Amino acid sequence: MALFFFVYFSLVSIAAGLLTVALRNPVHCGLALLTLLLHVAGLFVLLNAEFLFAVQVIVYAGAILVLYLFVLMLLNLKTDERYLHSRYAVILFAAAAVCGELLILLLRSPYAGAKGDAPAEVVLKDGDSYAVGIKMFSDYLLPFEIVGVFLLGAIIGAIVLAKTPTSADAEE
Repeated sequence: MALFFFVYFSLVSIAAGLLTVALRNPVHCGLALLTLLLHVAGLFVLLNAEFLFAVQVIVYAGAILVLYLFVLMLLNLKTDERYLHSRYAVILFAAAAVCGELLILLLRSPYAGAKGDAPAEVVLKDGDSYAVGIKMFSDYLLPFEIVGVFLLGAIIGAIVLAKTPTSADAEE
């Protein structure tokens, strides 16, 4: 069952990555990027890395993608879109060749079935996210709060920079 999900997540990730680069509409590229990020998060779940899964969903699929969409709205790219016109076949062939070469290298790897020394029960006892949470909110609480204040300042600065001057602002 894990092999089925691995094949599904990896094939959809490859397809979404190609669509992110090849689509013409920036909003459609953003949706393809969201699909890619969520399927990479699914790969993290298969690796029993729940902290990386949470970071992938919250930071990348949440914050970075929202930032991308805000930039799209601020720039208003309706007149300045760039298209990938006539090289679809060449790009598709090159991508297929690279994927085929990586598959051949993966299948011939001497480390294909190598396992680590630690049993899974030891690794999964308390979990990664519990240990990271305890460390973050005990030893690194002050830097965590400082980063939060910096991010709040960055958000306020972006709003001030993005605000278009109105006629009332021009008179003052």
